[in-house]
Formats: sequence, C-alpha cells, structure tokens
Amino acid sequence: MDQFDYIAIRRALHKIPEVGFQEYKTQQYLLNFLASLPSQRINVKTWKTGIFVKVNGTDPTRMIGYRCDIDGLPITEATNLEFSSTHDGFMHACGHDFHMTIALGILTHFVHHPVKEDLLFIFQPAEEGPGGAEPMLKSDIMQNWRPDFVFALHIAPEYPVGTIALREGLLFANTSELFIDLEGKGGHAAYPHRTNDMVVAASYLVTQLQSVVARNIDPLDSGVVTVGKLTSGTVQNIIAEKARLEGTIRTLTPTSMVLIKRRIEELTKGIEVGFSCKATIDYGSSYYQVYNDEELSRHFMNFANDLVNVIECSESMTGEDFGYMLKEIPGFMFWLGVNSPQGLHHAQLNPDEEAIPVAINLLVRYFNTIAS
Repeated sequence: MDQFDYIAIRRALHKIPEVGFQEYKTQQYLLNFLASLPSQRINVKTWKTGIFVKVNGTDPTRMIGYRCDIDGLPITEATNLEFSSTHDGFMHACGHDFHMTIALGILTHFVHHPVKEDLLFIFQPAEEGPGGAEPMLKSDIMQNWRPDFVFALHIAPEYPVGTIALREGLLFANTSELFIDLEGKGGHAAYPHRTNDMVVAASYLVTQLQSVVARNIDPLDSGVVTVGKLTSGTVQNIIAEKARLEGTIRTLTPTSMVLIKRRIEELTKGIEVGFSCKATIDYGSSYYQVYNDEELSRHFMNFANDLVNVIECSESMTGEDFGYMLKEIPGFMFWLGVNSPQGLHHAQLNPDEEAIPVAINLLVRYFNTIAS
C-alpha cells in the first residue's frame, strides 16, 4: 500500500472526533495528508468542512466517485484505548475514522498508480446530523465534478474481518427525526380544573403514536415510530405547562414515510383539541433510503466473491444520508466486517484495524477493474 501506515492514520483521526460541520481539525488533518502526496494528478477543493479530491485519469471517459463520511458523535468514549478521543464528550463511535483511513489508502494508491478514468473522492461532513450528503451533492463543485456512479462502505461490527455484506435494492431505511412540543396552561396540583396538563396530554400522544404503524402500514411493509425521550414538568406539585417528545421515524418506502408523518400530524391535532393546547412538530433531519443499483451491486458482489466472504444481507432500519447521492447517481453501499463485540454508536466500539487493509486491497482491485 505504498508505505501507507493505516494504523497511525486511523488512530490519529480517532483522537479528534468532531460533530457535523465542526470537523475543523479533521479537515486540516486530511488536507495536510493530501499535501504530502504528489500534486501532479490531484485537484483538491474544500466545501464547508468537507473535501473533494479529484485524481486525474490517464485518458478519462467518465468519473467514478467514492464517498466517505468524516464526523464523529457526541458520545463519551469508554474504550480505555491508548489512542482514545482527546475531545471530551465526543467519539468516533460509528467508524468514520475507519472510513477516512480506507479512502486515504485507496486515494494514495491511485495517485502513485493512475488508471484511465477520473476518480473523485468525497470526504463528507455531517453524516450523523444535520446531514451533509444532500447539500454536498447540490454544491457547484459536485455539479462540475459529477461522477457517473458512486459507491461507499460502512463498518459492520457484527461481521468478522474478511467479510462484506450487501444486497441489491434497498439496504438502509428512510429515516426522520421527530420533535413534538406541547404547550398548555400550568398551575397548582390542587387545582387541575384551572390548567391544561401537558404531562397527561403527552402521555396520551405517546400511546396514540404506537398505533400509527400497527394500524396504518401494510403488514407486508415495515415502519418504526419510537419516542425515545419525553420531558415535562418541574416538581411534583405543579401541573406542567409544557412537554416535549423526541423520537425517530423509520420506513422501508418513501410513501410510508409520508403516510406516517400525515398520521402523526392528525393525531397531534387531536391532542390540541382534546387538551386545549398548542402543538408544534419539527422533523429535524430526514434521510432518504439507501437503494443499491441492482446491476452495479450484483457486479461488485460477483467481483468481491473471489477476494472476501460475501454475504447477501437483509435490509436494515439504519439511516444513512448517502441515500441522497444514490437517489441521483447510480451506485451502492456495502457493509465491511470489523468484528467488534460492541455495536455502532456504543461508547466501547473497538473495530479490528485489520479490516482496513482488507477494504483497501479489495477496493483498489475493484477500481482497477472498472477504471482501467
């Protein structure tokens, strides 16, 4: 891998996790690394805290894109590793340090060993939120450097090193955040008739939300509405004036997402009438489904089968904003086995670093096949 020290790079990146659109140290690390490479064949452009890197081909007729995400999560690391996060309260708990290292390894190889076609490496910020893929896709840079197809990977703790998993068609779900604020009239617990109790209103709404999927979505389809956080009230003898519900919506089809949101809005209006309160809904970040191009993903599975163990997996309710790129550009995403006992977004996630050269070697060979 051209003297590519993947362990040192991964650990350096692991130490400096930053959340969406605040990846300043991460961007600078990547730019410093890119500056160390021969400059004759690469063009580097920054976009917010992200980076586009175009590796010029020898006789290009098309452009092939590869995307990796670069942000971390607001999680306090509990791995006790020597290279643990130096940013208190933040961690690369979703493997984006792996993703960046793999992308740098592939890029480094093709700077030194050019192929016929142009290659575009997309270092995308804010995958974990508020979402960087869609605005990056719409940027002038990517409109000018628009790949003919694009692909990406994501680490999978549950699979062993040397295994990848993917499927044709739907891989990841449509997702949306959900925030509902209720406001009524608070007061003394001894005089409930003078108030509009938002603890009771919120409790009714949480219960009603559980019927949205069960009684509105085709049983052969699938969806999830989860309220993960409910806050209301101050002390035990004051009736709450406000309540806030925070949750998530996940569906296997875009039409089901529209239906679920419509039903949530109808139920919330009912709560407004029933409890004489005011309600507002905010969907926060919404991600489009990751839908793998059938022909491209099947070709990749057949190609990879001779090099690694390939599993044809089921779709997942996981969300990934790479879906916005696949909505407009043919391509695919696959899972990379990293053999960690702890899962994604866990404070003790510790992927096996030997998965990094497995991915680099696999994708260098794949690029050589499709871009030479």
